[in-house]
Amino acid sequence: MRILHTEASTGWGGQEIRILDESAGLRARGHDVRIAAPAEAQIFTAASRWNVPVYPVPLDRRTLGSLMSFVGIVREFKPDIICTHSSSDSWIAAIADRAPGVRAAIVRTRHLSTPVRAGILNRWLYGRVPAKVVTTGEAIRTQLIEKLSLDAAKVVSIPTGANVERFRPGDRAAMRAQLGLEGKGFVIGIVATLRSWKGHRFLISALQDPRLADARLVIVGDGPQDKVLRAQAEPFGDRVVFAGQQNDVAPWLQSFDVFALPSTGNEGVPQALLQAMATGLPVVSTPVGAIPELVTDGETGLLVPPEDPSALAAALVRLTDPDLAARLGSAGRKRVVDRHTARAMLDAMEKVFREAAGKR
Repeated sequence: MRILHTEASTGWGGQEIRILDESAGLRARGHDVRIAAPAEAQIFTAASRWNVPVYPVPLDRRTLGSLMSFVGIVREFKPDIICTHSSSDSWIAAIADRAPGVRAAIVRTRHLSTPVRAGILNRWLYGRVPAKVVTTGEAIRTQLIEKLSLDAAKVVSIPTGANVERFRPGDRAAMRAQLGLEGKGFVIGIVATLRSWKGHRFLISALQDPRLADARLVIVGDGPQDKVLRAQAEPFGDRVVFAGQQNDVAPWLQSFDVFALPSTGNEGVPQALLQAMATGLPVVSTPVGAIPELVTDGETGLLVPPEDPSALAAALVRLTDPDLAARLGSAGRKRVVDRHTARAMLDAMEKVFREAAGKR
């Protein structure tokens, strides 16, 4: 198949990484997969690392110029599938689909659990335009069906999958030596774009608990909350390490004792949480979005209420128990291996694309 992914976002996070991983995975299966994105977008720059061709299109601007540029690319590439991911590019693709010479089937992927507005325009955008709608979690699927009165048969949940060969338990001491984290004691880690709803501020606040006096927090990622979080972390000195954005997070995950993602909203099944569990880390998170589809409290991880540093600290203290940490880490990896591999994601997306192409 010839597949064109569109992304209007210029930022960076799990959504962009999923598009790249999925594109590279399907290209390895023999499909011609390409991406259209703004030239200033981080996914545009990163695409070369995944060996995925990318077209520069200002999809973040709903203008006639953006539309005509996109239509030109579609007429040239002649995709069987246009898979859209954000609001602006979905609207541009929906209008382009009416242009002469455009015969692609549209698949709309919804990554976030942020509620969509009910109304005729969104019912058209999600209900009439796409041949299929893909969500990254069952909770998001249910939300869309109920909010927009969609045909349930048209909406399918396909969580992001983890590469369980790349993300696997490793030599913690060796990774700490490689990353300059020797002597850091009990290391709590988070890998996430520094956005307010990822909950970094509550994790920093949790360090005030005297039972975590010897713990260190390593924050991997960058984003709009960087200055605010650095100011909050200043009183903790070298107990908080800002590692910045990393092209390869696997060594960092292998260096942690525990992974925490205290999100407050918007989540599907977070990619970093999947990767941490595949690495065999015990995890602490919140029952937000589709996270409970991955983390079962007390079985594959621990769940705490959002925006509650005390509960978060208590859960982290529990995971200083090596037996509990090992049990939850092992069960978490098994959950990912059994249900959430990259191969399973690619199989499911390939099936959706074939079904959508058949309905052109």
